[in-house]
Amino acid sequence: MAMPVSVTKPIVGVDVAKNELVIYHAELDVLEAIPNDKAAIKRWLKVLPGPVDVAIESTNIYHLDFADLAYEAGCTIYMVGGYELHHYRKGVKIRAKTDALDAKLLARYLKNEGHELHPWAPPSPLYRQLLSLFRRRAASVQARVALVQSWANEPLLKTAFAEQIAAMQRLETLIEKTIKDHLKNAGLLGQLNRCLKVEGIGFLTGARLLTAFQRGDFKNADAFIAFLGMDLRVSQSGQKDDRRSLSKRGDPEVRRLLHNAAMSASRTSAWKGFYEKLRARGFATTQALVILARKLARIVFALLKGQSEYQPKAA
Repeated sequence: MAMPVSVTKPIVGVDVAKNELVIYHAELDVLEAIPNDKAAIKRWLKVLPGPVDVAIESTNIYHLDFADLAYEAGCTIYMVGGYELHHYRKGVKIRAKTDALDAKLLARYLKNEGHELHPWAPPSPLYRQLLSLFRRRAASVQARVALVQSWANEPLLKTAFAEQIAAMQRLETLIEKTIKDHLKNAGLLGQLNRCLKVEGIGFLTGARLLTAFQRGDFKNADAFIAFLGMDLRVSQSGQKDDRRSLSKRGDPEVRRLLHNAAMSASRTSAWKGFYEKLRARGFATTQALVILARKLARIVFALLKGQSEYQPKAA
């Protein structure tokens, strides 16, 4: 991953909505709003006197056009997560929340914390395609499960409903096939097969971890775990030691798949003993599965990073 660098250019904060961008020029103390479309963004970049350092909140997909075009124009982009911005707002005691205030807050965050931030670089087209497919599959599965639960005791239109559910399942299968085709065309099926040899890692989990691995040159397994949002958030002060929890930054789908993989792995001969030892030490079921999921992710990272083959062994 990119290393932190000093912020040296004029600072701009950009609050993103689906249809509008609110932009704050910190040095000039000027606010402006432009449409969130490529033509308007290109016009805005064209009249800039030079490249700027941009702090922009990552908002699903609505920030991507601005980030891509500004990066191409020579600007340095810093993505700020909603979690960080929310707690920074509380920390500096800004009680209101408006688009204009958020644009100013983003610029302030970059000015004060820029030395700790990593410049953003556009992901590869393959990464974006795969991530989009995984997100669409997750949305389909979520919708299907909700429908099944809501219709559980509804006898009316039972046949029609079953056909609808079957159609959604066929769509999910097609998405999975498309994911595999993308990996095949990119020459990554060998890498995927490395992942699938790890007990508990199925096609979807392996493909999603392989997708994450494509995002950057991770320095070590800790950086990869943090990218997955599987790193621990610690709250400790004096004799107070609160319960540790996952940071949960990044895509929640990869963590859901890893949780399922850990449940599967905990029933295998390779990992059952490891899991039972955690439970015997007092870890709750979810805690033990999270620890196992992190271990599986670290193993997959080591296989992908070292181009090595998995050697099954008792944990």
